[in-house]
Amino acid sequence: MYSWLIFLVLFTGGLLVSVLERMKYYRQINASNEIKISPISLALQELIAVSGGIYLSLVMLISFLKLDVPEKVLIFGFYIDPIAFLSIALSIVQPFFVKLFYKNSKG
Repeated sequence: MYSWLIFLVLFTGGLLVSVLERMKYYRQINASNEIKISPISLALQELIAVSGGIYLSLVMLISFLKLDVPEKVLIFGFYIDPIAFLSIALSIVQPFFVKLFYKNSKG
């Protein structure tokens, strides 16, 4: 019964932390520039762009492999397009993988 609430809290929390991580990244990049672009607008723009790119890639892969994917699945009490859910979930965790890769490459 409360599974939708848990899902909503986890999804919103993950989305918020992902956007904050992206904002921190853009603040570091634009610290010396004179451009006055909002870090939150850049973070949301990148989140949407990344999830859209992942979505298109997954759709092409599924179409190429001729996989049968259900139109909607029940996740935490919501009927959701599984490809869209996967693309949004991957785009939410993407900045953490970038941060991990950046730390490992610096030594």
